[in-house]
Amino acid sequence: MGGSLSCFFRREKEKRTRRRKPGGQQDAAVAAVLESSRRWEKGRSGRAMEDGLIQEAAALLLLQQQQNGGNGPGLPFDRSTSLRYPGTGMKKQQGLPRSSSTRPRSLNDAVVPPQQLVNRETKIDDLETNHFVLVHGGGFGAWCWYKTIALLEDAGFKVSAIDLTGSGIHSFDSNNITSLPQYVKPLTDFFEKLGDTEKVILIGHDFGGTCISYAMEAFPAKISKAVFLAATMLKNGQNALHIFSQQHEAANDLMHQAQIFLYANGKEQPPTAIDLEKSLLKDLLFNRSPLKDIALASVSMRPIPFAPVLEKLLLTDNHKSVRRFYIETSDDNAISLPVQQSMCESDPPEKVFQLKGSDHSPFFSKPQALHKLLVEIASIPPL
Repeated sequence: MGGSLSCFFRREKEKRTRRRKPGGQQDAAVAAVLESSRRWEKGRSGRAMEDGLIQEAAALLLLQQQQNGGNGPGLPFDRSTSLRYPGTGMKKQQGLPRSSSTRPRSLNDAVVPPQQLVNRETKIDDLETNHFVLVHGGGFGAWCWYKTIALLEDAGFKVSAIDLTGSGIHSFDSNNITSLPQYVKPLTDFFEKLGDTEKVILIGHDFGGTCISYAMEAFPAKISKAVFLAATMLKNGQNALHIFSQQHEAANDLMHQAQIFLYANGKEQPPTAIDLEKSLLKDLLFNRSPLKDIALASVSMRPIPFAPVLEKLLLTDNHKSVRRFYIETSDDNAISLPVQQSMCESDPPEKVFQLKGSDHSPFFSKPQALHKLLVEIASIPPL
């Protein structure tokens, strides 16, 4: 970075030699920046010096616009990292703004840590809990949360992402999973090791909704809030197959085309797992997601064990004692919005949110918006 800044200042010096007027504030600003560049080249580098050089260079650009532009004030410092508001005389930005994870840093960007951005509205230490536990959906693994993990941790939260049995890097064969308790054992193991006075915010995606309901029944005192993210939110006596059967005809056709039943015990026995046709993953799960995330999923997804999908949940007042929230995904082809809304109407959670423009995988298609909602839910005070 130091080399690129030095090149910037040398080019600026040559340009200013041809065009600058003698005397005045502009010469003083250029001299100050060049002096900083000399100090940099002498070896007095470091993070503090980098920040100083960036701020001085930005100040110089502002001064140049004010003195030479003739069109009003220069571009103001913008505290937002996701949206730019052009100053007077600049062309309107075309298309959607790039996310802060892919947009190159500009000299006009204010350096604000993610934790500071969260703390403008949320004091992490004042929350009931700052610990999120993320539970993936069928066929996924902890890997699918990589954007959410990064955003939450950068904001000061603690995050645990679980690989359920036979998922992600868990080595067990999905075809040998014969019950829901066996499938969710990594999650129940986590709660058993959690301190008696500790609480978490539990997030479940897709079939992970069934899994977190199982945990809510077993460990209600350790769960501050449960968040169902485009997930199966079941009532007592229901199984996940009941929810998927409610899909409208077009979504059902796509689901049926994508499903590949696996029969590890022979065709005369019930299926042991369900795989998904790779060529249909985009249409079914990732119709709004970036291509790089679709590529990641295509080489990372594993078969979904069939027995847990058929198992009915037995839920009591333990489950009802946990605060529930639902996040709907508007452009979902796997669990359609009408099905999600039907679940919420049938057994209303405390609050329903909606991610507009999200496919079934909002951690890929709408990571920033999802992060904002999770922080908002974490900020809801205890009853």
